[in-house]
Amino acid sequence: MKGRIAVVLMSLLLVLYLVLMGWRAVLFMQTGEPVGIAIGAALLVLPLIGFWALIREIMFGMHSERLIHLLAEQGGLPLDDLPRRPSGRPYREAADAEFPQFKAEADAEPDNWRVWLRLGLAYDASGDRRRARGAIRTAIALERAPR
Repeated sequence: MKGRIAVVLMSLLLVLYLVLMGWRAVLFMQTGEPVGIAIGAALLVLPLIGFWALIREIMFGMHSERLIHLLAEQGGLPLDDLPRRPSGRPYREAADAEFPQFKAEADAEPDNWRVWLRLGLAYDASGDRRRARGAIRTAIALERAPR
């Protein structure tokens, strides 16, 4: 729940930022000076890129959360019995020891979104966030493909 509140708060702050920067951009562009127009254009483009990135992250979070809930309902989530640090993160060595099983499943069934989601969770437990996100994105694409 804390994560959702943070997302809503960040989204509201970004919208406020977009409105304020949009107003400033218009003021800069109304000067008619080349430098003012360039600054105004930058003030319009950069926040829009940030807004696009935020929307992508929100959509990724929603889709991945939906798949995790669906996999949990089906009883397909991997057993989470890894030893953990005081911070709550699993010890990497323990996660790495279980990783080959999930990688082999994904290699054996490359068109199954469930094995890709489990692989993404295994990557995350091993501390490899970039590959975790990639595997989860693959799971999302595979799950949505038949529709």
